[in-house]
Amino acid sequence: MKHPMRALGASLLTLALFAAPALAQRPGGFQRPTGPDFPTNDPVLKAIWAEGMENSQVVDLAQYLADVVGPRMTGTPSYMKGVDWAVSTMTGWGIDAKPEQYGTWRAWERGVSHIDLVEPRVRSLEGQMLGWSVGTNGVKEGGVALLPAVEGEAAFRAWLPNAKGKFILLTQQEASCRTAASWTENGLPGAADRFNEARTAARNAWTARIDAIGMDRQAIIDALEDAGAAGFLTNYWTGEWGIERIFPLTYSFRAMNRKAAAFNLSCEDYNLVYRLADKGQGPVLRAVAEARDLGEQPMFNVIGTIPGTELPNEYVVLSAHFDAWDGASGMTDNGTGSATMLEAMRILRKVYPNPKRTIVVGLWGAEEQGLIGSRAYAADHPEVLEGMQMLLNQDNGTGRIASISMQGLTGAGEYFARWFSKLPNMLVGDIDLNVPGSPGGGGSDYASFICAGAPAFSLSATGYNYGTVTWHTNRDTFDKIAPDDLKANATLTAYLAYLASEDTRIPRDRRDLGVNPQNGEPRAWPECALPDRETNARFR
Repeated sequence: MKHPMRALGASLLTLALFAAPALAQRPGGFQRPTGPDFPTNDPVLKAIWAEGMENSQVVDLAQYLADVVGPRMTGTPSYMKGVDWAVSTMTGWGIDAKPEQYGTWRAWERGVSHIDLVEPRVRSLEGQMLGWSVGTNGVKEGGVALLPAVEGEAAFRAWLPNAKGKFILLTQQEASCRTAASWTENGLPGAADRFNEARTAARNAWTARIDAIGMDRQAIIDALEDAGAAGFLTNYWTGEWGIERIFPLTYSFRAMNRKAAAFNLSCEDYNLVYRLADKGQGPVLRAVAEARDLGEQPMFNVIGTIPGTELPNEYVVLSAHFDAWDGASGMTDNGTGSATMLEAMRILRKVYPNPKRTIVVGLWGAEEQGLIGSRAYAADHPEVLEGMQMLLNQDNGTGRIASISMQGLTGAGEYFARWFSKLPNMLVGDIDLNVPGSPGGGGSDYASFICAGAPAFSLSATGYNYGTVTWHTNRDTFDKIAPDDLKANATLTAYLAYLASEDTRIPRDRRDLGVNPQNGEPRAWPECALPDRETNARFR
């Protein structure tokens, strides 16, 4: 996905259909009551509850995905291992599942990496090689240099001999690695403000330093590598204790290293190396990083299907992106969404094996590179777009579903209201429906379908510090799941899939999006973008 849940629109319809029961709170989500109070006697609804809440497998699915398969970065063997596991798992449930190729991508395999400070003292640094980086080809040892503060390309090229054999610092030093909240709680009056001001000033000064060179980012990296740089160092601290964004140079410095290995260091370890270099105190680093570039390789979505019996050419689609950045385990982005959709399919296959409409699960590849897998599926399957009854996408973290936008479809709200009226209040009583909402232009895979007017909805979740702690960080690991919330999400998804399969067709009437106040022009429905079918220039 990605970034944290977008602000809800002005029009919120909160469905509080029944008085919510008192629920004891506990870590990891709400405490389940002893049993649901169903407004209807539908036996399938009751069977979904029993299978989803009393016989759940979603936590086991998430654990295997996080701990055994791993982070599933696009183009890695870990991603392909995940594809094989998902296909095998669904096949074992009696679901027709297959990998479906959508294109190719630069394949890369991470090996062991380690980086140490050896002068002026010995310290093993908290760091890791960045995704798609080249390795060190053995042990690489060298000094450290800051990207120089020079004016113009000529001055930079005159400085370049100083880069030979050095690890180059590419990002600013943080003013402090203590959080703003800590300064507020413990510091003197104004301490937090001074911290934030210093942090902003450091970022602005570093941006100005880069801009003053007068070359684009890729050209700077190319020149440093041609000059014999030993490697590159970055830090992208989130502002929380020990939480780092782990991006390849393509995202962080907007350039790709091709000859020298790149590492992200933790906030204070980066600051340590920065201070030593800035003060001329002779830091020397020793690094070992193993990596293999495997060339352009086929890439796949995972598609599972339960055929419809009465309307087989109409579709209910369960959607989540399967790929993840590899700074950690890719659990909340988007292992939890993937496990939710897999578990919903397991539940449906067991208690609703002969659906009225065809039910499809799509676990998409390369969402992080621009919704590539889902855009390719939409382009390759016009019959699914045409026959889509509903798509439900879940992406932004582990928390229970908190809001659903109707994405600008004026007739969709009444369907969700009707469905919610049939479900236990403990699952739906606190969910906000944004009616009619506005169509999303990006952010996650539902956008690949709503752009065509297909009824595609995002199941937005409660935060659990997603934006500052787990989104694309080194802490996106299995321990961050909320088990009760995950069970509830999978159960609710199965409920909605069943009810949508049985109901009349959701209309596709669109709202008037009004006028853009910035230019006075009418707002347009988002256009569908074509996917990159092979590795694009940013990642080569």
